[in-house]
Amino acid sequence: MEKLTILVVEDDPLDQQVMADYLGSHAVEFADNMQAAAHKLERGRYDLCFIDLQLGKDDDCSGLKLIPLAAAKGIYSVVMSGHDSDDMVKKAHELGCNDFYAKGNQQTNVGAVLAKFLQSRTGFDSERVFTEEFVTEDPATRDALAMAVKYASSDLPVMLVGPSGAGKTWLGRLIHEHSGRQGRFMDINCSAFTDELLEAELFGSKKGSFTGAAEDRKGILAEAHQGTLFLDEIGAMGFKMQTSLLKAIEERSFYPVGSDRLEFSDFRIVSATQDDLQELVTKGCLRFDLFQRIHGLTITLKPLAQRKCDIMPLIRFFTRNSRRLAFSDEARDCLLSHPWPGNTRELKKIVDLLVAGSGGQVTADQVRGPLAEGRVAPPAATHRFVEESQYRYALEHGLHATLDRFAGEVVQRSLKETGGRKVNTMSALRISSRKLYSVLKGQGGPEKDHEAEDLHA
Repeated sequence: MEKLTILVVEDDPLDQQVMADYLGSHAVEFADNMQAAAHKLERGRYDLCFIDLQLGKDDDCSGLKLIPLAAAKGIYSVVMSGHDSDDMVKKAHELGCNDFYAKGNQQTNVGAVLAKFLQSRTGFDSERVFTEEFVTEDPATRDALAMAVKYASSDLPVMLVGPSGAGKTWLGRLIHEHSGRQGRFMDINCSAFTDELLEAELFGSKKGSFTGAAEDRKGILAEAHQGTLFLDEIGAMGFKMQTSLLKAIEERSFYPVGSDRLEFSDFRIVSATQDDLQELVTKGCLRFDLFQRIHGLTITLKPLAQRKCDIMPLIRFFTRNSRRLAFSDEARDCLLSHPWPGNTRELKKIVDLLVAGSGGQVTADQVRGPLAEGRVAPPAATHRFVEESQYRYALEHGLHATLDRFAGEVVQRSLKETGGRKVNTMSALRISSRKLYSVLKGQGGPEKDHEAEDLHA
């Protein structure tokens, strides 16, 4: 982060120390009364000035007189005061202050001020963003990216909506890089874990807290302290896990699995989904209060099929540090007419194949082969079909029969993949021998007493 010259006008020694700790990487000066502060503002050169309104024992809010002095010299002034009535906030802004915060949450507020100030100094370099960070020539997508970067420095939660492969994770990283937050960008795909495993991944776990927990493990929430937590496919999260996550978001604290020691993390939420979250709320699949917490700003990314103008620029971007390709007119037409069900991710795969295997001049025939493989139905459609068929089966046969059927299918598939070795299936599915034979019995398989295989072989 750029080193700034900062003046802090504060007469409380404890608050001075707090601000010194939070601004330690910058050049900071202090003034504990109005006269000293006015002198420093007139003689010195500062980027930022933090002002407490009440200086001294008299409740005269003398700090207000410093705001016009800072404004006259082009200094970015921020009021951080216990005097935060609506009238006082209004008056401070009328005098020219740039921001007003109530005391009590200095760590978060100071970080937000610094990020916002630095972003205002650097501005939005659209040429760099649109050609190096998120390549697009589509006007609507450029507007969406500009909006995302505009709010990057705030703590406002961001929801990214768009089909799989459209660049949601890429945009999440872009938001983090422009946020000014000093922590890491930590991402996790919620659809890749059961609720139990997702809880351990997010919150961390203690050794022995569950089968397979061989050591203490730090969770992603802890890793995202002062950074960004990116939750991909958040609509796939189970209801129980939603409750735990909501509590962690509201309190910025959590318990690792198997631990009674509370941990804290100052993380910013950026979520992504290809689902209609409002529909999930209506169906009772997503908690309304969690929905309210994660969708402060919604950015929608169009599928690649609706921004064909990005195809050739993306190809140039993907080959910027490797072998460059030339496309015949027919090959270019094939690329532009393709529906791109896998979006940017699919395009990147096609480009990698062409770079590795084609000649310098790419022909239509060399493009058609890889493109034909991309015309299969996208995974999301197959996933929804399976869910619907299971639901219809449950309505007809009941929930218990559906669960038994599903368990049987999972066990049989695992046995097939492990070559019929039950000990491997038990390990992979984390089930006991009793559960294994119970499921097999329901499938018409052998009972344990009649099974000759040595499970411990």
